[in-house]
Amino acid sequence: MEIRELLEKIRGRRVLVIGDIMLDHYVWGDASRISPEAPVPVVDVTKDSFAAGGAANVALNLASLGGAPSLAGWTGQDEGGERLEEILSEAGVTRIPGLVGGDCQTIRKTRIMVRNQQLCRIDREGGPEDYRLDQGPALESLESAINQVDAVLLSDYGKGAISEALIAWVVEKTESKGVPVSLDPKPRRRLRFSGLDLLTPNRAEALELAGLSPHLRGEFPAAEVCARIWERHQPGHLVITLGADGILLSSDGKPDRLIPTYARQVFDVSGAGDTVIASLLLALSAGADLPSAARLANLAAGVVVGKVGTATVSSEEILEYLALHPDLANPAAETVMS
Repeated sequence: MEIRELLEKIRGRRVLVIGDIMLDHYVWGDASRISPEAPVPVVDVTKDSFAAGGAANVALNLASLGGAPSLAGWTGQDEGGERLEEILSEAGVTRIPGLVGGDCQTIRKTRIMVRNQQLCRIDREGGPEDYRLDQGPALESLESAINQVDAVLLSDYGKGAISEALIAWVVEKTESKGVPVSLDPKPRRRLRFSGLDLLTPNRAEALELAGLSPHLRGEFPAAEVCARIWERHQPGHLVITLGADGILLSSDGKPDRLIPTYARQVFDVSGAGDTVIASLLLALSAGADLPSAARLANLAAGVVVGKVGTATVSSEEILEYLALHPDLANPAAETVMS
């Protein structure tokens, strides 16, 4: 399927995003002197900016691409939660009701940025129990939402929203409806799951899911990793993002195809995985085959990594990027592995 045609087909697709919602706070400034109190730079702040992070950024990517996302996850009754509501509402993201307050505070990541470089990050968050979605009224809200969507995306940032029980429950509720379910995993949590339609780890996450060291050097052991992940989790589709080495597609435990990326100046990888999974699932829910969906995701990620901070991508930006790099949508440039 051609990229332009696919961008039209994904418009209006309804995707429910379930996961860890965060607020990304950026403190921008300059540092030209060292503190007399300690050997650290003094940052003269020029501005603050705020963006949706975690599962909320996935939802924003879906909206930016033309989808119709809804978002389920806990936020607090606090200033961070209010800022997030404004950002999401402005982008056209619908919040699933009943998931504000409780005992939780809104997860906030504050990044100190000096000359477009991140100096440090400050995290504010509660405990995993504060963000659980696998019990009580939260499940009632989720069940109602699942009945009205074309796809479900589980966005796990390891904060407590995604659990084994929740994954199994979502798979059960969607199975009879033919609604595809995807997961962006965090292997360090060692969750047991199966029956998902799409699994989208990056290189390190895929190695860890396969029981290998995420720090493994040298050539990526594609055949071994795909076989091990299939044995453990049986995903319908496995898509592994390999950074500059491209995107690896796999089915039935075997590597199928490697889609090359374009080597460009990378300003920030924050949120690139969110962009990949959002565009992949939108495309699959619109009837695209996996290679076509992955080509779209590859183009979208290529745009996002050229931006500073957590970012989204629009259809117009993808088409502009494609015009500059037409080979990224050319099957002849890909490596068929099976």
